[in-house]
Amino acid sequence: MSLTTFSTERAGAQGGRQADSPAKVTVPSLLEKKLLRRPISAITAYDYASARLVDEAGLDIVLVGDSLAMVMQGHENTLAVTMDEMLLYTRGVRRAVKRALLVADMPFGSYHTNDREGLANAIRFIKESGAEAVKLEGSRERTELIRRITAAEIPVMGHIGLTPQSVHRMGGYKVQGKTMEAIDELRTDALALQEAGCFAIVLEGVPRELARIITEELHISTIGIGAGPDCDGQILVLHDMMTMTFSPPAKFVRRYADVAGVMRKALEEYRHDVEARTFPADAESYHFSREVRELMTEPIEVVG
Repeated sequence: MSLTTFSTERAGAQGGRQADSPAKVTVPSLLEKKLLRRPISAITAYDYASARLVDEAGLDIVLVGDSLAMVMQGHENTLAVTMDEMLLYTRGVRRAVKRALLVADMPFGSYHTNDREGLANAIRFIKESGAEAVKLEGSRERTELIRRITAAEIPVMGHIGLTPQSVHRMGGYKVQGKTMEAIDELRTDALALQEAGCFAIVLEGVPRELARIITEELHISTIGIGAGPDCDGQILVLHDMMTMTFSPPAKFVRRYADVAGVMRKALEEYRHDVEARTFPADAESYHFSREVRELMTEPIEVVG
């Protein structure tokens, strides 16, 4: 048993802080941030506890990313995670997020066969998991699908540049947009996704200069990850910024805390206390009531 909903004292205190915080983040409010040149903060989350902490911290967007295949399930890339798994994780995050805009990643294979299946899966995210928008990867070949999804009243976030679901085609996780031809292609893709109805576009793994050009050309928001500081917003994988991954970080990752180090130390101390029989102590144990203790001291009558 674990009190995962946190204490009532903490919830009450947080409720007071939330009363003074900005209103619920929506697609229109994000577009307004673009107009006002106010940076957009976004982060991934995959479970109730971390998503609740993210939401309490006041971030604008929570993305249930298909990166969970790597950081939560231990896969080498994002391709293995399924629709049902994405729905399951998103439902848990939904129960925690109250203020931020909740976006769900459409996993590999959920929209690649045909647009009809892609639309059906986008609808599942809204109906079955409570997501408020979906994100999908790809360039202008996705425009018809995006039009169909937005026509169904579902906001869509695009994703161009380094697209992890294309890892095999790209030959690894490599910076994109390094040649004049590639620059023109990405600029054309960004404008096409905007025209198709995306409310924002993730720019991943592209030169800072290109991200700035695209950001200035679009009237929708750009969310950068490995794209420099000139985008309208930034996103990181939660486990990367908290040092909860087991490989060297990408160049664009800033590590804000060593959560893995704290957890490792705590676990080692717990193991030591268990082996030394110092945990649990008497104060961490339950006891008989006085009435039961008195009964236990009385002699037991033998019948027969």
